[in-house]
Amino acid sequence: MSTNYIQDGNVIQYTAGADITAGSVVKMGGTLGVALTDIANGATGSVAIQGVFELPKVSGAVIAQGESLVWDVSAGKFDDNLATPATGDVSGASAIAWEAAGNGVTTLAVRLTGVAGTVT
Repeated sequence: MSTNYIQDGNVIQYTAGADITAGSVVKMGGTLGVALTDIANGATGSVAIQGVFELPKVSGAVIAQGESLVWDVSAGKFDDNLATPATGDVSGASAIAWEAAGNGVTTLAVRLTGVAGTVT
């Protein structure tokens, strides 16, 4: 057996710079994750960087299944890939739509890939 194996890599230990509620999206550079538990400011907790989660969506966005997504940091929601990313937003390979979601829908099943996206 390998002596340098650490873990499967789907969950990362993250030290919070502010209070984080379980189920919230966590931005770590260009990588997106979901807090698996509440994490107090300054504490370390588990954040999943791979998997499918139901997450907030910009209501007016029309998203096709399999589309790459934009994490809009100011809205705290995912937008479609036609949205123009603002400063701090994450776009590209970090998240894809697990399902289609139309106008008026406020949540979306999102596949987090564990791959860093582009930070604007």
